[in-house]
Amino acid sequence: MAVGWWVGAFSIALSLIVFGISRSRRIPVTTLLNIGLIFEVTGSFGIALAEYWGILNQTVVSSMEMEGLGLSWVAVWMIVFAVVIPTRPGRALVAALASGAAVPITVALTIQYGGTLLRITPSEFFFVFILPYLICTVMAYASARIIYRLGTDVQRAREMGSYRLEERIGQGGMGEVWLARHRMLARPAAVKLIRASHLGAEGEDAGRTVLKRFGQEAQATAALRSPHTIEVYDFGLSDDGTFYYVMELLDGMDLDTLVKRYGPQPPERVVHILRQACHSLHEAHDVGLIHRDIKPANLFICRYGSDLDFVKVLDFGLVSERSRSASDETKLTREGTVVGSPAFMPPEMALTEHPVEGRVDLYALGCVAYWLLTGSLVFESDSPMEMIVKHARDTPEPPSARSELDIPEALDRIVMACLEKDPARRPQTARELSDRLAELQLDPLWTEARMSLWWEAYAPQVRSSSSQQSESPGAAPSARGALLLGPK
Repeated sequence: MAVGWWVGAFSIALSLIVFGISRSRRIPVTTLLNIGLIFEVTGSFGIALAEYWGILNQTVVSSMEMEGLGLSWVAVWMIVFAVVIPTRPGRALVAALASGAAVPITVALTIQYGGTLLRITPSEFFFVFILPYLICTVMAYASARIIYRLGTDVQRAREMGSYRLEERIGQGGMGEVWLARHRMLARPAAVKLIRASHLGAEGEDAGRTVLKRFGQEAQATAALRSPHTIEVYDFGLSDDGTFYYVMELLDGMDLDTLVKRYGPQPPERVVHILRQACHSLHEAHDVGLIHRDIKPANLFICRYGSDLDFVKVLDFGLVSERSRSASDETKLTREGTVVGSPAFMPPEMALTEHPVEGRVDLYALGCVAYWLLTGSLVFESDSPMEMIVKHARDTPEPPSARSELDIPEALDRIVMACLEKDPARRPQTARELSDRLAELQLDPLWTEARMSLWWEAYAPQVRSSSSQQSESPGAAPSARGALLLGPK
């Protein structure tokens, strides 16, 4: 029995060593898999020694008694490893054959050197100690093939074009956003996709509409060259019907999160943000594209190379061609619905027969400015429809009346001009709005030094992701950060 204890202690020690090695991130996955297969074979011999050497030693055993022993735990060990370790079937077969050989080799050694008087013919030895483990080897090989094929299918399902999905960083009603990496380049990216299963739940016609809108978003965004528009690297349709497009990965947060986490922003910073958004919208409008869903969650502020407070306009999913007729426009909207976000929707957007043009984005940008300056929506409401009615009927208070910050009167007037019900009374182009913002005499200015101090203070709280979505809640601003934001 001493042999059994020695084998058990060695097996436990070996298991701990293999576990420690598996925790290391420096060892390549292929090497870890090879170590696992070696551990499988070594463990099989350990189990066989512990079971058969002690039982057969110094005993007289007949073939009938040997049959009563049944299968060794080696059989279970072999099949479990085939299921747990997703290795190539060929390697799994070699490991299973070596593991299955542990029992006949151990029995042969114990007959030769263990003093066992075993009364068994060669044919009986084959049927008792070899054939069962050959069958287990076939079962382990078949299991390995199935597991490996499933793993390969999953890996292929996680690959979109030249990119491999690594972690889901956002999810909405119809789409998902994943952190991904290019298979050949070191560049990370964000992949937005819509699963075919999501489309099926909406009905065939609705699914085609969503796919058309999603493809339109990718193509429209890829055609724009403003540095303040999210850059699209690739898009397409995977084998399983998932539509995807790959965009740049950003390091920062959207404006919705910015205000919720740090409160209303100083006027000079708001002007800096708005002018960058105008740069993106001016190019889009100039080529006949209207965003139609400008809101804080779709404006992302980030560290972009050496630039700080760099704005990216996201999610052109509701983009519209200015030349498209009203009847064509409604074809991309499900019947009975209104596109856009009610809290940032201009009055004319509620009327689907009204032509869509660039001033709808300027109205929404005025709502974003209101949110940044006050931390409040232009109108508060308990229902989306009531919110739409208020935008169409009610006159909002100026931002200065709802903010503790000192908002210049000239900035007040620009924001209120953007919120005019009549599009003709708003700034007529994004460039005009940017020029009017540039003429403001603001003191103090939002300088590079202030940007650097702000990002240095809050960088640990910003997750490095282009989630293109809201961040998780963070800590309240520090006293140092409050000074950077200006007086309240």
